[in-house]
Amino acid sequence: MLKPKRITLGWCEWLALPELGIRAIEAKVDTGARSSSLHVDEQQLFQRDGIDWVRFSLHLDSSSEPRAVQAEAPVLDRRAVRDSGGHETERVFIRTQLSLAGREYPIEINLAARRGLRFPMLLGRTAMAGSFLVDPGGRHRLGTPDP
Repeated sequence: MLKPKRITLGWCEWLALPELGIRAIEAKVDTGARSSSLHVDEQQLFQRDGIDWVRFSLHLDSSSEPRAVQAEAPVLDRRAVRDSGGHETERVFIRTQLSLAGREYPIEINLAARRGLRFPMLLGRTAMAGSFLVDPGGRHRLGTPDP
């Protein structure tokens, strides 16, 4: 079986998380980060049929208008994550579909308060492994989304 050709990404790209209702979100592509991370404004844990779930909200600012997104997902795990400053915090992880460069597949994402950071999402190396290469000098190599 032939492996699909690896696509080259820039250091930031637009992607989608369709199961969460996110048609376009700009992400920093970070090969130094193991896991992917999504900025959420609020999150609330609850149980549904004996399973842990998380309800969360985030705001997506686009050139046309800001948009609030509210979503729910089963909790995959809770794990300690060390940020770039060396601080360790426990974060909730979910699994959701990533849509990038015409490919769609499940990835793990942790939910975090990423206020003050330029990108609302960080795409980590685990989500890219085996599928993508990264050009650190490129930006939006895949283009920008239609408004």
